[in-house]
Amino acid sequence: MASLKIGDQAPDFTLENQDGEPVRLSDFHGKRHVVLYFYPKDETPGCTAEACGFRDQYEVFQQAGAEVIGVSADSVASHKAFASNRRLPFQLLSDPDKATAKAYGVASSMLGLLPGRETFVIDQQGIIRHRFASQFRIQSHIDDALKILQDLGQPDAAR
Repeated sequence: MASLKIGDQAPDFTLENQDGEPVRLSDFHGKRHVVLYFYPKDETPGCTAEACGFRDQYEVFQQAGAEVIGVSADSVASHKAFASNRRLPFQLLSDPDKATAKAYGVASSMLGLLPGRETFVIDQQGIIRHRFASQFRIQSHIDDALKILQDLGQPDAAR
């Protein structure tokens, strides 16, 4: 499992979103910062609270020059239903074999029974600027990411 640190290049990936379309991290390079959050499972209480927290602050993330992207091992169909049910304006990516989570070093928690909950802020050059893991401090994922984005400022493409 990778041990990524702040200042490391974020691993690129291509995963399908809730509409079955491929999304690559590198597509955002030079354009937008990315808030990449890994979560355990669609429609569970903690994951719903997290997704809705990002949804409720989505406009603020957009104004900060960032795109929010959620990732879990759930299927494209599950993501489509979750995004629709919760009116999520951002993409949810399906990582069924958990290869992307492994590349980012997202560890399981609760004795390995629950997939990890971890948020990365990746700048427009693809560099990791923040990494936060907590299964239970849901709101901190959102608040911490916003603070880091304020410190980073607008991406060059948005200036």
